[in-house]
Amino acid sequence: MRQVDETSRRAVDAAVRWLDTHHGSGPQQQTMRILKVTEEAGEAASAWIGVQGQNPRKGVTHTPREVADELADVALASFVAIRSLGFDPAEVLTAKAAKVLDRMAAHGGTSAGVDA
Repeated sequence: MRQVDETSRRAVDAAVRWLDTHHGSGPQQQTMRILKVTEEAGEAASAWIGVQGQNPRKGVTHTPREVADELADVALASFVAIRSLGFDPAEVLTAKAAKVLDRMAAHGGTSAGVDA
């Protein structure tokens, strides 16, 4: 898996600039951007329900690729929220991944290491 690519980084930065221009960048807007992550997660969950055909009235309505696309929306919304809080999303993700690997190694999992 590659690090966050330049296209993704540019998209996140552009989204933050656009949102800041149209709505400002204060605590209320940071809150809205964090809540957007939850909204996108709900859409991913709904799509997965659609893959499984769990709504008897609708049947199978989504594909696994559509679920993956919704999950990408969750990731991008998360990165926008992280950037809006003043942090570099790639750095935050890398630090968190390193902690996950350390926890896994401490509990018998394997650790492939993290390129920094």
